Amino acid sequence: MPDTVLLKGVRCYGEGDPVDLLAADGVIAEIAPTITPPEGAEVIDADGQVLLPGFVDLHTHLREPGREDTETVATGSAAAALGGYTAVFAMANTDPVADNQVIVEHVHRAGQAAGLVDVHPVGAVTVGLKGEKLAELGTMAESAARVRMFSDDGLCVHDPLIMRRALEYSRALGAVIAQHAEEPRLTVGAQAHEGTQAARLGLSGWPASAEESIVARDCILAAHAAARLHICHVSTSGTVDVLRWAKQRGTQVSAEVTPHHLLLTDDRLETYDPVNKVNPPLRTASDAKTLRDALAEGVVDCVATDHAPHADQDKDCEWQAARPGMLGLQTALSIVAETMVRPGLLTWRDVARVMSERPAEIARLADQGRPIAEGEPATLTLVDPDARWTVRGAEFASIAANTPYEGMDLPARVTATLLRGRVTARDGRIR
Repeated sequence: MPDTVLLKGVRCYGEGDPVDLLAADGVIAEIAPTITPPEGAEVIDADGQVLLPGFVDLHTHLREPGREDTETVATGSAAAALGGYTAVFAMANTDPVADNQVIVEHVHRAGQAAGLVDVHPVGAVTVGLKGEKLAELGTMAESAARVRMFSDDGLCVHDPLIMRRALEYSRALGAVIAQHAEEPRLTVGAQAHEGTQAARLGLSGWPASAEESIVARDCILAAHAAARLHICHVSTSGTVDVLRWAKQRGTQVSAEVTPHHLLLTDDRLETYDPVNKVNPPLRTASDAKTLRDALAEGVVDCVATDHAPHADQDKDCEWQAARPGMLGLQTALSIVAETMVRPGLLTWRDVARVMSERPAEIARLADQGRPIAEGEPATLTLVDPDARWTVRGAEFASIAANTPYEGMDLPARVTATLLRGRVTARDGRIR
């Protein structure tokens, strides 16, 4: 049976006076200045903490099947719940690839078994992520997993004809194509953002144009197909310009930015520590500022973690051999608070928009990102905006520990997560 939970003294969206909120039978049953706890109810004394809709992550790597030594659906779900997430989209670059009904249904069932967040499998666009032949999009869409997002993330769908066909099919399925924008012929051997830092450190350059050219191409293709396009992990100022142009033309394009591209820059490469290696690479301080401004403006729609766990042997090695990627689920809220809320670029209501409401709209999730109001699903995240905490990767729920924020003192912390009225995480522990 669904739990009965009373949240006492919450500030919805960080606004107004504190109120009490009663969650019962999976929905918000009552919001009032004071509510007497029903018999048997779990009471959480929020003491003025910020209440937001549960977070939705459009870009998570859960590694199952194939690399359960780095993450599983269960451990990734735990990390997500502790980070305030109530829904995650599991990318298709598993082993075997999630390019068919069997694999996406396996991931879906594993998410249901874990029961901590809604796990939505992302289907591959092409068979084996090889970019040569469309995967069984229709079969995955009609499966029990009801796939509505397709992506070859980790690799770019670089063939324009295949991308065009994928967009056309996705329109008929009511789905969205999420593109990893990287022209592969421009990034052969690339190791770091192409600029003065890479040149000084002797690292092969990764040009911004490799991302921007694909984004421009795909926005044009999406417009002609009247289809929905989503751009993964935007990282350059030029991409922001292309997105603004495309949106002004009415193109159905959305975009995400990662927390690490909001905060970190290629200055971090000074030590050659592979924990800072990521795809796309960390860019310049100017790019990071543009991304923060674009998120505040709405040109970039939402925040997505690109949570990418790796085993120690894949990160604790020389730079060129290291795998790209960073953990993100348990630090995302704090990085957004540091880069966007603290400087006044976003309010807490805006945080709800970019971490919950807009991602749910892009993914067309009917029961996520909903308003905090009576009768709505009690899928909620409670945040202590005044908390400070020190990042320790070994203490995360993920199997891997590859966080670039190790030892950092960060603001704000998730204190409770509710999924349809059930407390999944509280005070740093899974329930």
